[in-house]
Order: sequence, then structure tokens, then C-alpha cells
Amino acid sequence: MDGIVYQNKDIASKVFADRFKGKALRVYGLDVPEVVQVLPTNLPSIAANELRIDNVFLLADSTLAIVDYESQYKEKNKHKYIDYVNKVLAFYENEWGRRVEVRMIVIYTADVHRAEKHDYYDAGCLKFNIESAYLSEIDKAEVQRRLQEKAKKKEVFTDEEMMEFILLPLAYPGKEKQNTIIADNMDMISGMDDEEARVFMLSGLAVFSDKVITKDNAERVRRLIKMTKVGQLFIDEMESKLNEREAQVTKRVTQQVTQQVNSSNRETVMKNLREQHPDWSEERAQKEVQLLFA
Repeated sequence: MDGIVYQNKDIASKVFADRFKGKALRVYGLDVPEVVQVLPTNLPSIAANELRIDNVFLLADSTLAIVDYESQYKEKNKHKYIDYVNKVLAFYENEWGRRVEVRMIVIYTADVHRAEKHDYYDAGCLKFNIESAYLSEIDKAEVQRRLQEKAKKKEVFTDEEMMEFILLPLAYPGKEKQNTIIADNMDMISGMDDEEARVFMLSGLAVFSDKVITKDNAERVRRLIKMTKVGQLFIDEMESKLNEREAQVTKRVTQQVTQQVNSSNRETVMKNLREQHPDWSEERAQKEVQLLFA
């Protein structure tokens, strides 16, 4: 899978998370409260070799929504979703010190149709419900026509239209067509005056299409975000934090090395003093070493 290289993905994710608050998932056909906060998906309990969660949202009713995007239906994926729920529950209940309720939401791209799958899993002791959305049911041609018309007229997009823009590529089957729509969408909003909205839509385009977006399209998203004042502020902030972290690590490593060198030197000096002055007491030898390293 091509995907977004780490730096591009990190930039897009941070920009998107900051501006996704207050947005709703109604455009997917999901009847869930609006998003209050975008939460991290790189939980400590998820090992590096495990499949990562696509999105975790805190909703207005205080529930958590785990969102996964799939281009095909597999019954065995339900085992993966149960694992996601378990790890999210364990982490946030420990982090927040309270009971947490979780929704498992699966959004299927245009490659999957409703009749092909089931939203329920019964393992006897475990009854597992999934809330599903099918982008194959979206009238993608009409959505694209309507958004292009508004963009040409430089009309302000509503929150719902911005979400339609973000998910539109996934409403088409196949990665090649999806990336064509991603590129078309970038062109569509190139003249948009509202920089805040443009940055949100670009970053959302990259984040939601992470599993299908090519490196070329991901890099273009990054460049377009960086060309805006809002995007540049985020990038500058990220680079500043990164430089600060690197400086802290360098300082810590230097201190550790210095301590190790000093400790080694002290032991060598102490050994030499004992050999040269076998009549000295341990206390006197230590005082001499302390004076030498003061």
C-alpha cells in the first residue's frame, strides 16, 4: 500500500484534528452525535507490527467512536474490531478513571454493498454490534457536480459539504479512480478564498483516504497545505517542537555519557591511588578523588 509518508501524514493529521471539532458524521448516513475531539490512534497498547486504528473520535454524548475504513468485507475483520474496542476501552478507562462506552463504526468504500455483509457478531458470551456506512449508496456524480458548481462560484461550503468533499474519493471503486478524484478535488478548491476551510478539506482528504492515496497525491496535499499561512504555522510549530525534543534528547544523552565517562574515570583514578598509596584508608582515597573531580 502506498499510503502517506510519515511526515506528510503527521502534518495532515494534526491540521485535520484541530479543525474537525464540531463536525458531524451525518454525511455518512450515521445517526451519531457530533465530534468533540479527535483522539490519538497510536495507543501504547497497540504494538508497532499491529494494524493501526484509522480514527478515534470523542462524541458529544461522551461516547468514543472507533472508525475503520474498508474496501472489502471480511467476516474475520470482526476479530480485529473487537481487539480495537478492547484496547481503546482499556487505555481510556485507565487514562480517564471512568467507565467508557464505545461505538464501532465501519465505513465501506464503493467496492462494498449493503447486502454483502452483517453488522452483528455473536460469540456466545459476547454480542458485538457494528454501525456501518456504505459510500456506494452516495449519489457521487450529483455530489461532485454540486461541489464543483459551488467552488466555481466561490461560494462558502457548509460543514456537511466539506465532509462530502473529504469522503467523495472513497465513493468511487478502485484506487486508480479514487486517486483521480483526490487530484480533481485538490484542483476544485485551489481558488477557494477561505483558507481555513481549504486547509481543513485538504488535510481531511489525506487523512480519510490514507489507505488509498498515492505518495504523489499525499506530497501534493502537503505542499498545498504548506503554501497557506495556516498550514505553515502548523508546520513551523511541529518543527519547533521536534527541534525542542531533539535538543532535550541530545542534552540528556550528553549528560548520561558525561556521567558514564566521569564514573569510569573515577574508578580508574581510585584504582591508581590504591596502588600508589596502599597505606591510605578508603575514606582518604575517596576524598582525593572528590577533590580531583570537583
